[in-house]
Amino acid sequence: ANSYELELNVPGRNKEDFKIAIDRNLLTVSFEQEKKSNEEGVKTLRREFSFESFKRTFTLSDSIDITNINAKYENGLLKISLPKKEEVKPLVKEISIS
Repeated sequence: ANSYELELNVPGRNKEDFKIAIDRNLLTVSFEQEKKSNEEGVKTLRREFSFESFKRTFTLSDSIDITNINAKYENGLLKISLPKKEEVKPLVKEISIS
């Protein structure tokens, strides 16, 4: 009710390699890692998960409070919390009966 949650499954990365930016109503999540190969004399026939970077852009609604967006990277899951603005949150009020 108070926020949207965006989750990206990105295992085996370091949180320092991610960049999250907001430009107008666009949220951009990108990852870039330098390819380092310390193995000498090893011939690779097949490499799994060979991508070294990605970039995803999401359009944010006007109901998102962009000043309070936060992110957390834990156990291979990047979680981005997108809180709603106060005027958009549903009003819950208990009314007493007299």
